[in-house]
Amino acid sequence: MSLTRRQLWTIIAAASVSGLLFGTRQSMSLFIGAINTSTGLGIAAISLAFACGQLMWGLTQPFAGAFADRYGTARTIAIGAVMVVTGTVLTPYAQTTWMLILLIGVVAAGGAGMAGLGVLMSAVARTVSVEKRGIASAWVNAGASFGQFAVVPLAQFSLSAIGWIGAITTIGFLALFALPLAWVLRGKPDPAQAMANTGATSAGAAVRAAFRDASFIYLFIGFFVCGFHIAFIGTHLPGVVASCGLPPEVGAWSLALIGLFNIAGSFAAGWAIGRWRMKSVLAVLYASRAVAILIFLAMPKTTATFLLFAMVIGFTYLATVPPTIGLIAKLFGPRFMATLFGIVMLSHQVGGFLGAWLGGKLFEATGGYDWMWYADIMLAIGAALIHLPIRETRRPPVPMAA
Repeated sequence: MSLTRRQLWTIIAAASVSGLLFGTRQSMSLFIGAINTSTGLGIAAISLAFACGQLMWGLTQPFAGAFADRYGTARTIAIGAVMVVTGTVLTPYAQTTWMLILLIGVVAAGGAGMAGLGVLMSAVARTVSVEKRGIASAWVNAGASFGQFAVVPLAQFSLSAIGWIGAITTIGFLALFALPLAWVLRGKPDPAQAMANTGATSAGAAVRAAFRDASFIYLFIGFFVCGFHIAFIGTHLPGVVASCGLPPEVGAWSLALIGLFNIAGSFAAGWAIGRWRMKSVLAVLYASRAVAILIFLAMPKTTATFLLFAMVIGFTYLATVPPTIGLIAKLFGPRFMATLFGIVMLSHQVGGFLGAWLGGKLFEATGGYDWMWYADIMLAIGAALIHLPIRETRRPPVPMAA
């Protein structure tokens, strides 16, 4: 399907913002060793800061969605970009766990949440028709993946060339490029659409209606698992590489390949949800993760193994986003999509908190990451099963009280 010039620019701007901020966030795990050497706080304490960042990113998004619905997307994204820059460039000057939690876990992560996928997808959904939203969301999701692919190697190169303080500062200032892109995404939802599907005229009413729907609750629970996987792998894969005695470049390129192959996965998911039921696509994606991790654990831990694992897991990494957003839009309409997806993303980031934090705790307790991989497998199987009962039909409007 062809897109108008306005639709195309909106999608490009949203994908670019997503790439800039997601790339910045995902590159931060490369600096865990340097932060530990500089502060002597220990991996568990630093993991706690990263885990708080996962949680804060999720906590921010429902409020960011409501803020964008009321005050507009451009203002929301601009605030988020400035917060990401501030939290990132000040991180080298933190010498205590609480300062790391404040800068990494609150300021930078909260800023990324302000310009999160719910806000970006809502801006795109306002300009494209229902039948084009699947592929449009795939483009925005692919933007995040390309940001990871592009920024992580840049961070690793800068780390080697100019030291970790110069590298983290450089990466932090990249987020400023989101400011002019925010203007392209300006606007807010039309109140005339307020009664779409839920019949709600406020965000609170839409949320209450959603939580009365079992299908929304299944999505909410399933996205918890996605967050657990992504946060553990994104935060601790460089540590897994180091524990296997491989050079740090293997960790950087593994993260980059995850981003690169998730571009293909995002487009594949966008294509698939136009042909099959979205709940079935989600079940297949989660089941694929379980199989990929099982094979990874059985193979010898060489450079080739890590790179191959990154390619396979990357294909499913954020490919869950297009069908999840598609189901929310299909079930509840576009009016409060930013708020409702923000709520689902909160579950994702609660899982992310546990994935990032438990990875560090279990490593210090056991000297390895095996139990985290076992948990990944069990949760992936559970997530594949829990999506099957979703009723993928539009809901009639909820009657409004007089």
